[in-house]
Amino acid sequence: MNDSSGVDFDMPDLAGAVERLPPSEVDALPFGAIRLDAKDEVAFYNAAEGRLSGYGTRPALGRPFFSDIAPCMDNEAFRGRIERARAAGKFDLEFGWVGDFADRSRELQVRIQPASDGGCWIFIRRD
Repeated sequence: MNDSSGVDFDMPDLAGAVERLPPSEVDALPFGAIRLDAKDEVAFYNAAEGRLSGYGTRPALGRPFFSDIAPCMDNEAFRGRIERARAAGKFDLEFGWVGDFADRSRELQVRIQPASDGGCWIFIRRD
């Protein structure tokens, strides 16, 4: 799905495109966008992710993502993939995932790309 910013979930350099947008446009994307720093703390959490996931407007910035925000993703299948990709260098992961903040059986499409600051972006599309 392409939105008015020209950013599409399936574009090759999604992270680069998102980093060039002002925060208000990232908030308005039709999919979730979360940026983690190199220590996996939340550096950006877009409004769409809060709304679509059911997480709402709870505080996210500066919090450890895997222990405080998404403990269901703190496992080998999710966090482990990110850690292995980081260790290997440049990465662009895409995989399906089942489970959302408010709906544990919801199917998600996840993309993980490197952020310019050494962290990573987690993009989540819900069909």
